[in-house]
Amino acid sequence: MKTISMKPNFKFLAIVASIGLFLQSCSSDDDGDVELSAPVITAFEYGEGHHGEDEDEDHDHESEEAYTYRGSDIHLEAEITAEATVSSITVSIHSDEVTATGDEVDWEFEQVYTDADYLVINPTFHEHIDIPANIPVGEYHIEFLVTDSLGNSTEVEGHVEIIDTITISGFEMDETVARGEDFHVEFMIEAAHGIHNITIDIHADGVTPGEEEVEWDYEAEFLDGYHEETEAEFHEHIDVPATAPAGEYHIIFTVEDEDGDTLEYETHIDVTA
Repeated sequence: MKTISMKPNFKFLAIVASIGLFLQSCSSDDDGDVELSAPVITAFEYGEGHHGEDEDEDHDHESEEAYTYRGSDIHLEAEITAEATVSSITVSIHSDEVTATGDEVDWEFEQVYTDADYLVINPTFHEHIDIPANIPVGEYHIEFLVTDSLGNSTEVEGHVEIIDTITISGFEMDETVARGEDFHVEFMIEAAHGIHNITIDIHADGVTPGEEEVEWDYEAEFLDGYHEETEAEFHEHIDVPATAPAGEYHIIFTVEDEDGDTLEYETHIDVTA
């Protein structure tokens, strides 16, 4: 009788085991978690004069200069494409370019938005942020950060110019005027809410009328050609009475808009004999 010896083929067994581990690994990859991309932010818009990103440019390219008015609000809007659910949206606004003066106060804004409408896949962000009326005008930096439930985040940023609702520029006026003559004054006005009126107040402090002179105070309201305009050139000639005492006179120009906001511009003129 022959005895058959069965010797294990360890090399063959090792190959089979390796193939099994490889197939198990592939199956695990198919059934396990797949790495998801970070959120994508498009159509990021803010303020006025800004109409989103140009498709062929980087995401922080502004097609036009963005601006808003202090004392009003700034709108922010963005389309968010997210493979995982959004967990938060953070908006930050600050400035390194402006300094508060007088009654102004420094302003920074930061808010984390976790509204139910935003904690979804592919939300649309749309908010209006109030701008205080007593902050410095100038350029402010906006940061818009989206974070998803897996911890992935994407940030875009931009700049917005915060300006006054009423502005005066290009001011020109005679420095002196002889009494009995007139002086001219001109300047540009921009009023976001429309011009209601323009007033001028002229008076002298410490000027004493002499013989045959009469104290001169002047107040006038200007409407024609300015009322309800959002942009206008003020150009007027002011008569000085021949009896006005010579001396330095204080002048206040006041522009009032249709919302009742006002802007004053102060200067002086010398009246000569």
